[in-house]
Amino acid sequence: MKRILFPTDFSETANNAFVHALQFANTVKGELVLLHSYDLLPMDDQFFPENFAAVYDTVELSHFELFKEEIPKLRKIMEEIGLDAIQINHRLMEGKLADNIQKCIVEENIDYLIMGTTSATDWETLFSGSNSGAVVTGLKVPMLCVPLDLKYKKLKTIGFVTNYRPEDKTALHKMIELAKRINAKVKCLYIGHGNAGHTQVEVDRWESEFKAEPVQFMGIRSEAIKQVTLDFIKVETIDVLAVLTYKKTDFEEQFVANYSKNKAADITVPLLVFHA
Repeated sequence: MKRILFPTDFSETANNAFVHALQFANTVKGELVLLHSYDLLPMDDQFFPENFAAVYDTVELSHFELFKEEIPKLRKIMEEIGLDAIQINHRLMEGKLADNIQKCIVEENIDYLIMGTTSATDWETLFSGSNSGAVVTGLKVPMLCVPLDLKYKKLKTIGFVTNYRPEDKTALHKMIELAKRINAKVKCLYIGHGNAGHTQVEVDRWESEFKAEPVQFMGIRSEAIKQVTLDFIKVETIDVLAVLTYKKTDFEEQFVANYSKNKAADITVPLLVFHA
């Protein structure tokens, strides 16, 4: 059974992503590990010599009470969409979110991570080291990032912009494994631009290697990487776009880095993030 980590702060963004997490768990026949992470404000006991412990315990207790109050609301969401049979385990942890997520991945044997992200802030930092970006750094499991207000729809097609590199092939194998599990297909797009290129021999080698898999390859030459990617999502009915975070490619710089700056109506899919 696949184990899916779902961090939440019980916000509107997180609750929307919770629906995606439930549906994903149902599709892969998995279970959720719900994590609420809180970071206590720094306090110096030299200024609170008599009641430092009491202040610390009070703050910690408030998060515990919040956790207890919000769980029934999540249960109601589960019942409303008919997925109240999904097994959920709960973790309440003090500390930095990124650190706690990494700990949970190891301690809970996590296979996937699903997080809600707001287009105004987290998308811009996804690859730069804060908020969701800090989580991505060094991540060893795929991470599904769900924008605010994006309603769930069945994942039938995974899109992937590739440069036919060895690292891309490793990620593609993981996508195929997921695609088979959820009865989906993968569509790979190569965007030729500038002096970048690949040999037809390499393309033929990839197509031959994956000919028995649910994968389709296509290519186009264009300098408008961002627009071509948006067109790819729309025309090929892509339900989730897979990206690799460690590659400083033109695709990452021109599309991913500006993901949050596009109009909300243009961005209609979540990102499936892989990190080598």
